[in-house]
Amino acid sequence: MIKANCHCGAVQLEVTSAPESVSLCNCSICKRLGGLWAYYDPARVVLLSDKDALDSYIWGDKMIQICRCGTCGCTTHWESIDPELTGRMGINARMMSDIDLDRIPVCHVDGASF
Repeated sequence: MIKANCHCGAVQLEVTSAPESVSLCNCSICKRLGGLWAYYDPARVVLLSDKDALDSYIWGDKMIQICRCGTCGCTTHWESIDPELTGRMGINARMMSDIDLDRIPVCHVDGASF
């Protein structure tokens, strides 16, 4: 199991495996957040923390909810809020302390063009 957590530890998630690759997106929010997104089926992700520890941000076309720790502010993941896009969520791989990000391929996503 791979754990992901914010800086203060109030938000913790667990996934069954390390990401095979991560995405670096240049859309207006991702370039500001600086996240490296590892994609998972939501059924493979366990939120180990109380949902009250989370704060969220919904923007633009209101398809995803970006989640962050309400205490330290680290962006931990995003979830789909569009009922037609519920099969994928993004975990910020920068929150996964048990993996070596230098060994994981980075896919550059041109989200600014969408």
